[in-house]
Amino acid sequence: MADKCKHDHTALLGRVKGEMPGDELLTDLADLYKIFGDSTRIKIMFSLYEEEMCVCAISELLGMTQSAISHQLKVLKDAKLVANRREGKTIYYRLSDDHVKTIIAQGFEHLLEEDQ
Repeated sequence: MADKCKHDHTALLGRVKGEMPGDELLTDLADLYKIFGDSTRIKIMFSLYEEEMCVCAISELLGMTQSAISHQLKVLKDAKLVANRREGKTIYYRLSDDHVKTIIAQGFEHLLEEDQ
């Protein structure tokens, strides 16, 4: 049988509860992170980190079909992680904003930091 905690958490729980976002927002956040759970999407976002590219360039870079890249770009675009612009018949994709770059950069920083 587990021991019952002997100290009062009332103030702590009140502070945390006051800052806790609602369930809908937390579910949206979890869904956003699920998008990052696919290595193909990560590769696409990493390829767009510095430069905008068209589907055929991403396809060539990653050695995948244009159809597969287009499918993943749609997922990324629907999640507002990737934006695009049209130039004639060509559509160029880029990371949607600096927040996306920050998420990717901080993920790498976390992976590369030495154990302390």
